[in-house]
Amino acid sequence: MTLHNVQGRYDVAAQEDRSAPRTRIVIPAQLRASGMRSFQTVVNDLSLSGFSATAVTRMHPGSMCWLTLPGLESLQAEVVWWENGLCGCAFSNLISPIVHENILARYRGDGTYRG
Repeated sequence: MTLHNVQGRYDVAAQEDRSAPRTRIVIPAQLRASGMRSFQTVVNDLSLSGFSATAVTRMHPGSMCWLTLPGLESLQAEVVWWENGLCGCAFSNLISPIVHENILARYRGDGTYRG
């Protein structure tokens, strides 16, 4: 078995063994990959430990990125996977459960902001 196959299996297992439940949601946001300009994205799910979002531009696993949600400072994350215009990222630091709950309370599943 090659190192690439081992790493691929690890990545899949890591995604399956998520440390926090993910909530399906639609949040307009900005995403910036290291060394690139930020672009508009939509966060599709969010947990204390990470998120998935649209990313038409290829995102490279292992690279750093920053997610900016409305009204919050940028959150640093590492790209875990990219496939067919979607990426999954793990936050460098878990987000606070209070911040997480506030984000969920502000957005319904359709991306509508409730202030």
